[in-house]
Amino acid sequence: MSNLEWKPSLSHIHNSQIAKFIEFIQQNHGLNLKDSDALYDWSIKNPEDFWSLFWQFSQIKASKLWDKVLVNGHDMLQAKWFVGSQLNFAENLLKRRDDSLAIVFRGEDKVEWKYTFNELYQQVAQVANGLKAIGIKKSDHVAGFMPNLPQTTIAMLATTSIGAIWSSCSPDFGIQGVLDRFSQIEPKILFTIEGYFYNGKTIDCMDKVAEIVKRLPTLKQVIITNYTQNTADISNINHAIWWNEFTLSHQNNTINFEQVSFDHPLVIMYSSGTTGVPKCIVHSVGGTLIQHLKEHILHTNLTYNDKIFYYTTCGWMMWNWLVSALAVGATLLLYDGAPMYPTPDVLWRYAKEYKMNVFGTSAKYLASLEKTGYKPGQDQDLSSLYAILSTGSPLLPESYDFVYKEIKSDLCLASISGGTDIISCFALGNPTKPVYRGELQQRGFGMAVKIYTDEGNEAQVDEKGELVCTAPFPSQPIYFWNDADKSKYKKAYFEKFPNIWCHGDYAALTRHNGIIIYGRSDTTLNPGGVRIGTAEIYRQVETITDIVEAVVVGHEVAGDVKVILFVKMQANKLLTDELRKTICQKIKHGASPRHVPAQIIAVNDIPRTVSGKIAELAVKQVIHGEVVKNKDALINPDSLKLFENLVELNKA
Repeated sequence: MSNLEWKPSLSHIHNSQIAKFIEFIQQNHGLNLKDSDALYDWSIKNPEDFWSLFWQFSQIKASKLWDKVLVNGHDMLQAKWFVGSQLNFAENLLKRRDDSLAIVFRGEDKVEWKYTFNELYQQVAQVANGLKAIGIKKSDHVAGFMPNLPQTTIAMLATTSIGAIWSSCSPDFGIQGVLDRFSQIEPKILFTIEGYFYNGKTIDCMDKVAEIVKRLPTLKQVIITNYTQNTADISNINHAIWWNEFTLSHQNNTINFEQVSFDHPLVIMYSSGTTGVPKCIVHSVGGTLIQHLKEHILHTNLTYNDKIFYYTTCGWMMWNWLVSALAVGATLLLYDGAPMYPTPDVLWRYAKEYKMNVFGTSAKYLASLEKTGYKPGQDQDLSSLYAILSTGSPLLPESYDFVYKEIKSDLCLASISGGTDIISCFALGNPTKPVYRGELQQRGFGMAVKIYTDEGNEAQVDEKGELVCTAPFPSQPIYFWNDADKSKYKKAYFEKFPNIWCHGDYAALTRHNGIIIYGRSDTTLNPGGVRIGTAEIYRQVETITDIVEAVVVGHEVAGDVKVILFVKMQANKLLTDELRKTICQKIKHGASPRHVPAQIIAVNDIPRTVSGKIAELAVKQVIHGEVVKNKDALINPDSLKLFENLVELNKA
């Protein structure tokens, strides 16, 4: 039985941005590439030609072009791209200036704001000139403790327009979680809010903000957006001013875009922090811009007239990725709040009303949506939608079926995978290729992605191993903060295979030139010495409607590893012996007998990081009596107590 889910039409392929780029290469390089597979192979063998031609094709704006495309290309730690070029990130995102919509924002059912491209430019100008007036300059640090509001995008663009460096967390982070991040980088400005909406509730943030500000002594100004219409007294918060007051006092509507080098710092992002204080990962202006443009234009087929949505918070790299779509000239559709409040149709009504073209979300959302029984395709006009993107965890094969049956049969469903480490993707969509059930369509153009065995050999098709990248790429981090000799950087990615980026994903290449991700390498299981991926177990468990979600870990006992599956049940549902048998049968037949857990235990909650990922490593540490070093990296740290001193673990 074929696992083909969707195939693009010939006209769709011919009119794609990939086809136009292939034509551009032929015109400028005299090279005839027959399809996207040929384009990928050529991009890996000729990285300097690929990236420089894509720079021209995507019309990146620069005050000075490069002297050399790539220096030290033999050394992944020391490689430098587009040496000698001068550009500005915000200038590239603000190229379009007309009265079309640049941003539409919805905050649950409470708030809707809209900005045209002209209005966006003027707002950024006011904030940028306000920042300069209080002494903020190139390379200073500006932080955002914000929901996914237009003001967050405006603040980031204003920051980067003057060559300063942006960093953000979402307001669901705990105080210590914020301080673990921002205290390392010592910001001079904090953009924040007085509260936000979630799941029908108004969450007040004033006490949290006051405490954070008190413990960040480098702050010169705290700029507070009035989002929930809470006109609270802010006199007790040092250096605080309301957003409207700040912008009204700086009415200069012209931006002087500070020109910086390609590898000038743009944004500081953070590792999850579940094994200690988060690492501060610094990404570059040019690397982020060209990589995001490549992914938007070639891999997503995004154009000037499109509207793109991604359900994300400002603590997740997908927020940065979404905002970069402004560089294409596309409209951002922003949303902040619970994705299924008050009903599961909330995001799909938004899609219908604004004729959304690209719908981005997490694999968990799609699995949860299916369990509600809601069928967007039957209820909403989604004729404008041509792509659904999914990330955060491997997309279940059953979710492919759900999308094509119950959302829309004619679209490109792209499961994408990369991470904070590269502020982009190693594997993602390709609108000119078929979609196969359970597979990520395409390795990123210009990304020399391979699968290696533990011995460092290149794996065969369908052979599982480590996802690696064997050559430099522009969106590598330029460095980690407070890591002058790059020792932390080297340890994070290059320790397992010298001079080869080891990403930490357990994966396999497919015969379609796609990829299947089986889970994180550090959470793969080794029962009886056989390595298996946790995603293979989740794929089976997620299909059982009585289970909300699950976490699977290895319990080390007597020199071996037992597979332990913890499940969170739906309200009023019990984990019976009969259900345990059903789960084991599904896993045995859907994965293999080795994947069948030694024990299945019900718990009331599953710990997740603030970016929504299941914290497998933290659960494993708790059941082994180890200390979880940074519980503030979790959105629900109290859930870890459910895994302490479990009597059930000693029964089998």
